[in-house]
Amino acid sequence: MSKTLFNEFEEVSSKAWKQKIQVDLKGADYNETLIWRNNEGIDVKPFYHADELKTLPETSNNKATDWKICQAINVLGAKDANLKALDAINRGAESILFTIHSETISIEDLFQNIDIELIPIAIKCNFLSEGFVKKINTVIASKPMQSHSCFQTDIIGNLARTGNWFTNLKEDHQKFEAIVKSTNQFSVDLSLYQNAGATMIQQLAYSLAHANEYLNNFDNSIASEAKQVLKITFNVAIGSNYFFEIAKLKALQNLWTTLASEYGVNKECRIIAIPSKRNKTIYDYNVNMLRTTTECMSAVLGGANTICNLPYDVLYHNQNEFGDRISRNQLLVLKHESYFDKVNNPANGSYYIENITEQLSVKALELFKDIEANGGFLQQLKEGTIQRKIKESAAKEQADFDAEKLILLGTNKHPNLADRMKNDLEISPFMKIEKRKTIIEPILEKRLAENLEINRLNKE
Repeated sequence: MSKTLFNEFEEVSSKAWKQKIQVDLKGADYNETLIWRNNEGIDVKPFYHADELKTLPETSNNKATDWKICQAINVLGAKDANLKALDAINRGAESILFTIHSETISIEDLFQNIDIELIPIAIKCNFLSEGFVKKINTVIASKPMQSHSCFQTDIIGNLARTGNWFTNLKEDHQKFEAIVKSTNQFSVDLSLYQNAGATMIQQLAYSLAHANEYLNNFDNSIASEAKQVLKITFNVAIGSNYFFEIAKLKALQNLWTTLASEYGVNKECRIIAIPSKRNKTIYDYNVNMLRTTTECMSAVLGGANTICNLPYDVLYHNQNEFGDRISRNQLLVLKHESYFDKVNNPANGSYYIENITEQLSVKALELFKDIEANGGFLQQLKEGTIQRKIKESAAKEQADFDAEKLILLGTNKHPNLADRMKNDLEISPFMKIEKRKTIIEPILEKRLAENLEINRLNKE
């Protein structure tokens, strides 16, 4: 575009803009009227200007055009899961996330006819087994491009979620380090913190402190040459605060680069993003499709490598072909009909997003340093500090929802009282509490609408 058009207009400073706004407000207070204060402790201004920045934002090297459409598959049987994976790939999936529950699963049957050269496979095991990972490595080693494969191993994440180690601290760490050495990969699940009600700053700080626990151990057990190729995967839940969620992912990448530099490990990270369950509902459930669409958009613009959408009926239906197809089609529309595969890093240079990114990064780094100064993440989990802080944040968000300051359309605002759901519940959509012995208090996920929905179901 010719610069002639812009040369015809004088530059307008941020001060001049603010003065004009003050005139238009006709006496109303600028800060009270136009400054938005959120639960992250960040004040959002009505406009952002280049002359308020000391330096212009650096351009990110990420490639938003490379994001993959992922299909999550719960592996109960190898052959059945394989057929589901092949069907999803034929229908547009570009990546597969297998969640495996048993060591008896046949990897050969699970991977049969899947072109690993073209389709990245992520493996998440709900158990800890060095031998099982070796079996996977044996199968993958015979395939080209095995670096596409992603092993999600997170023993501290399992402790935080369940309240227990897989076996015990010593044995878990021994197996974990053996797996990391054989795969050059490990993972951190910060989706747990988001779904439990943590703020974005807490999510970022906890994920950084969580990863730091591993890096501290690797310092003594993994050679410096191996650390340079070590790769981390962050599993991230994306909420509905559109621009803030973009900034959250950008901040996560910045924070990891900073931490990785201190340990001399690979500065690159893999981000697998999935929409949050916290704001999803069983009443007026079609609105869930709108929520997940904007959340997936945030993930794309924030630089996620892989996006795995949630079906609109995931809360109350068993996994089914229709729900999976609709959720996958949402991503196909975003990628191929909305031009979300055409521009790398379209959020770069947005003063608003860059400002939020910087504030989230700074505040999260401060909290991270506080955690480290008080014993580290694992120690604060054992003391219950992390759990208490998340509960406090969740309670504040819940109070906003109950007071209708935080709106979930069709649930606490404009509900369709004729909706009936009691006979459609194939699975329980509510938080489950199992009475069992744990060594720490587990972090529990809970949706905002649960109490309201229980009351409505009881009245049907």
